[in-house]
Amino acid sequence: MVFDRNEHPHRRYNPLLGEWILVSPQRAKRPWQGQQETVVSDTLPSHDPSCYLCAGNTRANGEINPDYSDCFVFDNDFAALLNREVQYTAPPDSFFTLQPERGINRVVCFSPYHHLTLAEMNVTAIEKVISTWQSEFEQLGQLDYINHVQIFENKGAVMGCSNPHPHGQIWAQSSLPTQVAKTHEHLTRYYQQKGTNLLSDYVQAEIQAKERVVYSNAHCIVVVPFWATWPYETLLLPKRTIATILEFTAAEKASFAEAIKVLTVKYDNLFQTSFPYSAGIHQAPTDGMPHPEWHLHMHFYPPLLRSASVKKFMVGYEMLGEAQRDITPEQSAALLRETSNQHYKQT
Repeated sequence: MVFDRNEHPHRRYNPLLGEWILVSPQRAKRPWQGQQETVVSDTLPSHDPSCYLCAGNTRANGEINPDYSDCFVFDNDFAALLNREVQYTAPPDSFFTLQPERGINRVVCFSPYHHLTLAEMNVTAIEKVISTWQSEFEQLGQLDYINHVQIFENKGAVMGCSNPHPHGQIWAQSSLPTQVAKTHEHLTRYYQQKGTNLLSDYVQAEIQAKERVVYSNAHCIVVVPFWATWPYETLLLPKRTIATILEFTAAEKASFAEAIKVLTVKYDNLFQTSFPYSAGIHQAPTDGMPHPEWHLHMHFYPPLLRSASVKKFMVGYEMLGEAQRDITPEQSAALLRETSNQHYKQT
């Protein structure tokens, strides 16, 4: 039997993490009688008096938000990291190794409008969000004890988002977290072995292959990565080798904002719902060293699988063996690519 990647199970290698994923396209035909998620109504007000992120409202700690008109940033009232230096001596027993972690957690409200997600914001407004990310990255990255700045967004109740007001977070910390450390290791190894940048080479390979490209503009490209784990996972990359968000030209920032807009609109249009996801930007460490091995990239990890109410679960084999998916990345890319760039609410 001749191998067909659209019909036969196979494994794909993720060069960023050094991990494999099992692809089982034949399983996409199985009937579904499992969990059905509750589809949240899209009809939110532009301002919610009970929302602790809306302009002018009181947060959980008693502080009052200003009447902001664009982005609003504040220190997370329930931070996972604390900006405190502590003294600690590690015990000799290696089974009980730990290390204190110092950091800063901030919340970024994308706009004062409670109902306006990135998919429904205009490109100019998204550029202001990127400008805020740049400002925070620069400020936090200059602190001598901060070596990594993680910009991310959890969108939708399915992804554990505790407040529907469109917002993201920034966690800055002393160490490289596990996924970033793995990526850093493999980007560095590739650069040392080949003298070129792994993701820059990958961008060119995807442009030539074409089959996993979802969207492309003058300076950015969106692909379903060859090794994607989640059903409609995507990777947004600048076409030029850029280590951090601070290196964007004005034109590149505009292209990055446009790509975010188009991709999130396509997500919403796919199942005619406000598409949940976790997304985040991976970029070079803020340790003051040059990092020619790094190429900024933004991950989007959406869980929906078959409809607005059926999601992919990472359980069983995924927890005990390795990541697994049914629909192939090429099929996902084709569906997203063919989906309209105009939001379904506007048609």
